[in-house]
Amino acid sequence: MVSADQATDGYSAVFFVEGSQVAREMRASEFGAFLDGYVGLSDLAESDVRAVLVELSGDLRVQALVFFRIWFDEEGRADSHWNVPIEELARMGAKGPDMGGGAIRLVCRSQCPDPKFKEDLWDPDMTPGNNHFQAIRKAVEANSLKFRKMEPAQEENIPVLSDQAEDPADRQESAAAADRSRLAQLIREQRLRIKTLQSVHRDALSDLQREHRLEIQGLRSDIADLEQKYERQRLSNEQLKKRLSERNEQYLAMQEQMAAVGEEKQREDSNAGAELLLLREQLERRQRELELRDEKIVALEEENHELRNREPPENSILDHLKRQSVFLVAYQPGAGHVTLPFKDIETYFDNPTAYAAERCGMNEPAYREWLEHYENPVCAHKSEDGKRCGEPILRVSQPAEFRPGVDDRCEKHQG
Repeated sequence: MVSADQATDGYSAVFFVEGSQVAREMRASEFGAFLDGYVGLSDLAESDVRAVLVELSGDLRVQALVFFRIWFDEEGRADSHWNVPIEELARMGAKGPDMGGGAIRLVCRSQCPDPKFKEDLWDPDMTPGNNHFQAIRKAVEANSLKFRKMEPAQEENIPVLSDQAEDPADRQESAAAADRSRLAQLIREQRLRIKTLQSVHRDALSDLQREHRLEIQGLRSDIADLEQKYERQRLSNEQLKKRLSERNEQYLAMQEQMAAVGEEKQREDSNAGAELLLLREQLERRQRELELRDEKIVALEEENHELRNREPPENSILDHLKRQSVFLVAYQPGAGHVTLPFKDIETYFDNPTAYAAERCGMNEPAYREWLEHYENPVCAHKSEDGKRCGEPILRVSQPAEFRPGVDDRCEKHQG
């Protein structure tokens, strides 16, 4: 995508932008090395970077700007599928603001010569105090990349007619032409400002719509969880009712049995009467237990019905959860990005490592052993004096594939 950093009549560079400032600068050839995958930038791992191709004239005047995006993976390497012809787009750019050498060629999201690359571009901010054009201009003037400034060739002294000899009508026409040129440049800059502001508004609206969709999905998930919980409670209550009915039948059978026993015992001695009294006391206790259980079941059913139909208090946490949902996403090596269900949040924060180990299908000690290797892939063999070998080895990126004592040893200590 990017050729040599010095064209036939100037230079090319790539600036990385954070907020309203230029955070990193490199020559185009250096950026090409990143695209080829020879080197990576660990501080940019898993980030969507906003960058600018800056084409300069030999006297370090900005000639063209292309505002583009590029993704860096977890190892800080540029996306291998990125394929935006930024130099070709720079040659096709429409007129932009004057940055000291006349109107530049500008390519951005709202001013893209090829619509299929529009989503790979971004719009600069032109508001006072956050103006990206001013930040780029300052970086060019600082020249931290040490481009050699080529002085323009000296023109021969050609005698010209004095102002007194110039026709007043010609001077007036020249002044009018200069005014028209400045007005046209001002109109172009104002149109660009309007386009970029509209683009920012569309992006903000898109972000809000995406957040709204996520909130709706979360709310639906919460409702589904509540319905499942209610269904489990309903089934539990039905089982309790069934057991209570069986106990009532047992109670009636026992009453009938005791009535028969009473008639029989009347014909027996006084000792039999004592046994009958004991059985009746046991029966009464059982009956009281059944009555208490029945009351508890009724109370649980009423509480469940109340919870099911009660509206949460206004502006309470439950009320906010009913109207919107908040997702927590955590990143753990080996497990990647994990969306935490509400019921798992406390478990995760109690022990993130144990939670990640479970997600990877491992016990916590085995996962910690792999994690130590992943964060510092060196030979873990210890000599008799307790010193580690420390020889760099290949990192095993998947926990399930890690073999302790083999994958964390160099070739010398694998025996």
